[in-house]
Amino acid sequence: MRDNRPAYWRRWMTGAGRGGAEPPLIAPPRRQARPDRFFTAHLGFTAPDPAVARDLAVGYAEALSLLRPELALGAAAFSPADNWQRAERLFCGAVGPDGERCADVADHPGFHHAPGPGGLGWGDGDRG
Repeated sequence: MRDNRPAYWRRWMTGAGRGGAEPPLIAPPRRQARPDRFFTAHLGFTAPDPAVARDLAVGYAEALSLLRPELALGAAAFSPADNWQRAERLFCGAVGPDGERCADVADHPGFHHAPGPGGLGWGDGDRG
């Protein structure tokens, strides 16, 4: 082999120059594609106090999850606009017996509930 430019070398190494079938010049990637990663969208809004702001944030997160089901509702968090380090979870997220996560707001009283109408309820919510 006299010519070792990349195009000829690849063809020779794949067997195209030795009477084999004509393989594609571009090989499949050696590394698998990365799985999708999570990203965060920060939404700014005004409210008179943190309790009202938390209620509004829960409402916005639930409304967005209805419009876009691929949103990770359990990962939603709430923080003051000038202090993102103090982010608090909006939803409980406790893991149930079948692997589902509680869809109620964080620090809710009573049983945990799986998402959707008629979702499984679990825990010891009626004990003091």
